[in-house]
Amino acid sequence: MKRYQIYCDESHHLENDHSTVMVIGYVKVEEEQYDRIREDLEAIKLRHHTPVELKWSKVSVSRQALYADLIAYFFANPLWFRCVLVKYKDKLDHDQFNGGSHDNFYYKLVYFLLRPNHDQDCCYRVFLDVKDTRGREKLRKIREVFQNRHQGNSPFETFQHLRSHESPLFELADLFIGAIAYKALGNHEKPGANTAKMAIIQQIEKLSGYYLHLGTEPWEQKFNIFDHQPKRSSNG
Repeated sequence: MKRYQIYCDESHHLENDHSTVMVIGYVKVEEEQYDRIREDLEAIKLRHHTPVELKWSKVSVSRQALYADLIAYFFANPLWFRCVLVKYKDKLDHDQFNGGSHDNFYYKLVYFLLRPNHDQDCCYRVFLDVKDTRGREKLRKIREVFQNRHQGNSPFETFQHLRSHESPLFELADLFIGAIAYKALGNHEKPGANTAKMAIIQQIEKLSGYYLHLGTEPWEQKFNIFDHQPKRSSNG
């Protein structure tokens, strides 16, 4: 049975963070390939004299060549990315559709994010970046959701937390998610837009063949963006 590792990250995931966009996504790798790919990614960082953890929030022109090499490596190797892009987060009606809870909406997103991974000949280990003090409760709920959906026979073997610096695949996920959120928010069109971030967006769009703010075809495997549109409330 083939086993995969899935590294999940998210951006603008809090309910009251004054953002109209939310993105949750992952980078996936075959477990038997993980050590080689991790070593390759770390070697790329060292070649660019950057041993520290990379963050979208700290993208700078001085490291533009590093970002370009990491993105090129992703598209040339057996790695896969998928995310759910939530636009109009401010218009979500949690009372009508999510039992009055933003957390319930979050668990739904995790389920829809991972749902395409259901091959009967595969199993999956899911790693989530630690985001807040309620992480243990969220892990318990996510496990419960998948056990219920799969009637106790879930292909997802484990859900566990890791710190983002513990795997370079979190860094790739953060880079892609950050780029998608940046484009969806229209930040690339604002005066003083970060030129390094714009270069990252342009490279990803060129290599993937998709505009990051518009989503991809549902059957896209390598770089999949599910463009979520919230259902309109019956109250308006």
